[in-house]
Parts: sequence; structure tokens; C-alpha cells
Amino acid sequence: MGVDVLGDGPYGVLAPALVVEGPVATFVGGTLVGAGHAALVVVWLLAFATDLVLDSALFALGRLTARAGRSPRAEALAARLGFTADRRDALSRTAREHLPTLVAGAKLVDVGAVPAFCAAGWSGVAYRRFAGWVALCTAVRVSVLVGLGVLTGEHLAARVEGVLDRPWLAVLGGLAAGATLLGVKAVVGAALRAVREGGVLLATSFSPRPWPAPAA
Repeated sequence: MGVDVLGDGPYGVLAPALVVEGPVATFVGGTLVGAGHAALVVVWLLAFATDLVLDSALFALGRLTARAGRSPRAEALAARLGFTADRRDALSRTAREHLPTLVAGAKLVDVGAVPAFCAAGWSGVAYRRFAGWVALCTAVRVSVLVGLGVLTGEHLAARVEGVLDRPWLAVLGGLAAGATLLGVKAVVGAALRAVREGGVLLATSFSPRPWPAPAA
């Protein structure tokens, strides 16, 4: 059965969904592939290209923010997205000194990606270096999500009658599993924020304390 990429295929709906919620839409795209309603290569390339374009836009926004005297609107937009003045120094230092770690954390865990990529642009890191790491981590993430989606779609097609004839059943199954991914992401994000905000408290709690002096 052929897949019509430009006609009745799911790609016109999948593309904007990737912009709104990339990981879940990527997973749902894989589900459609597994159920026989989309082409693997097209879904993979669409998810990869969308991520790369969005991440490059955040990098460009950070670069414009560094020139705030000429682009105050960019600075205001970056602040609304979480790249505030009090976070710039720490994030930009990490971008300059540990760019692979910054990108991997943002892409693979999907926590704090917006301020992290704005910081990469603001710090003066070369775009070619940034794009190289982003492309590598994006390829890994897209491959994992699409692969899991394909397995889910194949399972649905084998177990649920009508999936092969009704694409929306595959979409519903993918959304249900994708909602679980969102929940896991939210829990991980909350845990990381708690650790980050409680870092001083944790450091104090685990620091060695002097023993009291024996009574004379």
C-alpha cells in the first residue's frame, strides 16, 4: 500500500504538532508508521528537521539578545521564555565550557531546552559547533521515539481490530502512550528543578560537621 505524502497522508497534521509538542508528536508519528499509515523515512526526517529548525531559532534569539542595545524586543522575548538576566551567566558559562553536556541534557531529557539554547547563542559559541551537537542528540532522540512508536503501532495493528483501516485508532493509541511520556517528563523536570533549587540545602546537609568538644 503506497503512502501519499502530499495528499491524504498524515504529514500535514504531524508537522504543526511537532512544533507544539515535539516528543509526543514524534512518538505518534512512529505509531502511524507501525500501523502502516505513514512512511518511516518521511516521519524521521520531518521530526529531525523540525527540531533542528526550532533549536536554531532559539540559538539565533540568544545571539540577538546579546545585542540587546540593538534588539530590546529579542531580550524581552528571551526573558519570557525563561532566559532571564539572573540565569545568563551560569548558563552561558556552561555553554562555553560544557556545550555537549548542555545540549545532551536539553535534548535527551527535554528539560530547560529553551533557556539552554538561548544561552548557547548568547555566549558566542560558534553555530557550526552548536548545530553539530544538536544534530547528533536530535538524531538519537528521534530514532528512539520513532522506534518506540513503531513498536507500539505494530502492537496495536496486531491486537486491535480496525487499526489498519482507521488511522485515528493508531493516533489515539499513540496519544495515550505519549501522555505517559509527558507525565514522565514532567516528573523528571520537577525533580531536577527541586535538586537545582535545593542545591545549597543539600550541600549544607551533607557537609561534614565538627564534633562537639568534650566537656572539661
